[in-house]
Amino acid sequence: MAKLDNLMELEGVIGAFQFSPKGEVLAHQIAAGSKLNEQVIDLLCHVCVANMAIATMQARGWESMTGMAGFYPVKGFTFVGFEWTAIVSDDYGVVIPNAKADYTAAYAALNA
Repeated sequence: MAKLDNLMELEGVIGAFQFSPKGEVLAHQIAAGSKLNEQVIDLLCHVCVANMAIATMQARGWESMTGMAGFYPVKGFTFVGFEWTAIVSDDYGVVIPNAKADYTAAYAALNA
């Protein structure tokens, strides 16, 4: 898949994935030699859907309670773990070791 190929070309990326609205893995690539595996990608896809749902609820609630706009719709998020960072936009994401994470480049590639 061309988009996953492009995402894997980002510096430091050890995995790229696409997921369904239910959190199912639709496609993924994992860099050779990475500790990342299919089970982690599967769990991460479900975490992405759950976090997007929670962020959407918070954004809509904030807008309705404060009258402020611009928080909804939620397009993506960054999840920083102990070793890796997952950067997600719409239904695609990348996994990058924290020390190599370039958030601006990752979001630019995800939104291209």
